[in-house]
Amino acid sequence: MKKEIVILIGAGLCGLYTAFLLQKKGIEVLILEANTRIGGRIKTITGTTAVTMEMGATWFGNQHRHLLEVLQTLELPYFRQYTKGISLFETMSFVPPQKFEISDSEEPSFRIEGGTATLIEKLVSEIGMQHIKTQTKIVAIKEQNNKLIVTDSSGNSYSADKVISTIPPNLLVNSVIFEPKLPDNFTQLAKKTHTWMGESIKFAVEYKTPFWKQNNYSGTLFSQASIIQEMYDHSNADNSGFALKGFLNGGTAVLSFEERKEKVIAQLTTFFGPEASDYVAYYENIWREEPLTFQPYEQLVLAHQNNGHSLFKTPLLNDKLYVSGAETATQNPGYMDGAIFAAKTISSQF
Repeated sequence: MKKEIVILIGAGLCGLYTAFLLQKKGIEVLILEANTRIGGRIKTITGTTAVTMEMGATWFGNQHRHLLEVLQTLELPYFRQYTKGISLFETMSFVPPQKFEISDSEEPSFRIEGGTATLIEKLVSEIGMQHIKTQTKIVAIKEQNNKLIVTDSSGNSYSADKVISTIPPNLLVNSVIFEPKLPDNFTQLAKKTHTWMGESIKFAVEYKTPFWKQNNYSGTLFSQASIIQEMYDHSNADNSGFALKGFLNGGTAVLSFEERKEKVIAQLTTFFGPEASDYVAYYENIWREEPLTFQPYEQLVLAHQNNGHSLFKTPLLNDKLYVSGAETATQNPGYMDGAIFAAKTISSQF
């Protein structure tokens, strides 16, 4: 009996973990990834001081048991987000920020030691790079002779018994042509399904020293008035590298890189003093400018809208096309835990 061949679209966490689970069942997998890099919305960058900074998925908690289980299985250590000291909350630009302390008894957030990308690297090493093809953007999927023929933007074709898409549903229906066409109710739903992190602007500022900790600040900051809306300490687990990291106001996507950087440093200097202007480097990632993640919506879509919708459970194209990914998860959709849960859900059907 010939081995079943399954093609996975997208080498993010869900795609990789699905491939990992299917391989354990003896199924032949091929992951096709449009980007030059692997990891999807997990994107760890390393600064010149060797600090790792997350431009994508970062935190998880005790409630994310599917992810915690995977980290345990793959023997990947994680650590508690640093929150000790004074945290700041700015309500209006002309009023000094309120100071508060985060209690130790609060539900902790965790980060993966060495950066979230270590989870991706570990899965890639388990799956084998020979089963992953990058720079392969899928443009068409056609049903033919009880198989699915997948075509990429270079005109290469791949034949599979089944195809699992793990990219955001809105991206899928806006970038792939299907033959026969997908049901209209599915296409309309996908177009109204929120892509988690799609509108986010993440930033990080790398420093030589954690001057905020030395001055008894936690690095945690919330603001309703300035460019940085939310920020946290982002030092390495072993305190070998230091950074502050968070989210910028989404409306500032219209500004230039230099303009945003200037505003960020000005805000940090106002709150933490002149030491904040003595930085190593500034980094950012505007997720709405990543066409391989985000596609604009045809109408207003709210956060998590239609995530985990029951229609995503039904395979399409005569049970040969499965739609998965973090947005389809019925538990913690959009998050890393949702990506793992979606992978477990889909692979259990094979």
